[in-house]
Amino acid sequence: EVQLVESGGGLVQPGGSLRLSCAASGFTFSSYGMSWVRQAPGKGLEWVSIINNGGDSTNYADSVKGRFTISRDNAKNTLYLQMNSLKPEDTAVYYCAKSFVLAGARKFDYWGQGTQVTVSS
Repeated sequence: EVQLVESGGGLVQPGGSLRLSCAASGFTFSSYGMSWVRQAPGKGLEWVSIINNGGDSTNYADSVKGRFTISRDNAKNTLYLQMNSLKPEDTAVYYCAKSFVLAGARKFDYWGQGTQVTVSS
């Protein structure tokens, strides 16, 4: 059974930092791309970042580029998101998702339960 468990969310002041983790199990983690996706209050899902299976290729939404860094440790079956210079508009539930590409489109087939990030003074 595929399981993705996020942790590391919380309340942080604007300009602060947080590091999210996603522990994966039930599949060969090192064989799949992984993404972070977020959902702000009252809004739809927003893709944040993706990393390939080997960890040597990443991509980011323009809204987080230069502030967030995605990484992975395949030996620990864990995905990370380092978030710096946080803004109130980064407030959202953050999900990790197992990812693949189909016909050039980014797809997600398994999701974690999410972790809340709140950026407020």
